[in-house]
Amino acid sequence: MITIVDYGVGNLFSLRSSFGSLGERARVSGDPEEILNAEKIILPGVGAFGDAAEKLRSIGMDQALLAAARKGTPLLGICLGMQLLFDRSFEYGEHAGLGLIPGNVRPIADVIPSGLKIPHIGWNALRFHGPACPLFRDVREGECVYFVHSFYAAAHDPFVTATAEYGADLTAAVRRDNVFGCQFHPEKSGGVGLRILKAFCEM
Repeated sequence: MITIVDYGVGNLFSLRSSFGSLGERARVSGDPEEILNAEKIILPGVGAFGDAAEKLRSIGMDQALLAAARKGTPLLGICLGMQLLFDRSFEYGEHAGLGLIPGNVRPIADVIPSGLKIPHIGWNALRFHGPACPLFRDVREGECVYFVHSFYAAAHDPFVTATAEYGADLTAAVRRDNVFGCQFHPEKSGGVGLRILKAFCEM
């Protein structure tokens, strides 16, 4: 069963509906004990990094996620949920993340041409990076997924599994052992996104 973390900042309905369409069981939980004992975990997120990180800590969810990751539970962060996996973010100040994947979250304005709109919203092609990632076992390079973000993960190269071009190569997906992240929204990415979620379910 997939357990989707509920800490007040996620697109829970769309995610749960996506798993339902795949015939996979999914539950939504804001209980750290249930997260700690989950078979597989989705960490969603929309909004500001600092607020989201504080909400995780205020209910003890940060420690549950860290403990689950340490014992090998597959964990997938989506959009802001992916960014929270990193060491820190420089979104409206400096805020500590979970530290599960090395790197920092920075404004995309720092790396893209000034004429491009922010946030980056829309469909972009995936470019695979490094060793094959099991999330993309049923996805071809060049297939498109849906992004909505103003900040990007400046990840260390060994952990980047896919990039997308938006005036610069931006991190689209990451992996460190059993911890995965997608900057894009699989639940809004049609058939490609469903194949990615299905691959996560079958890990």
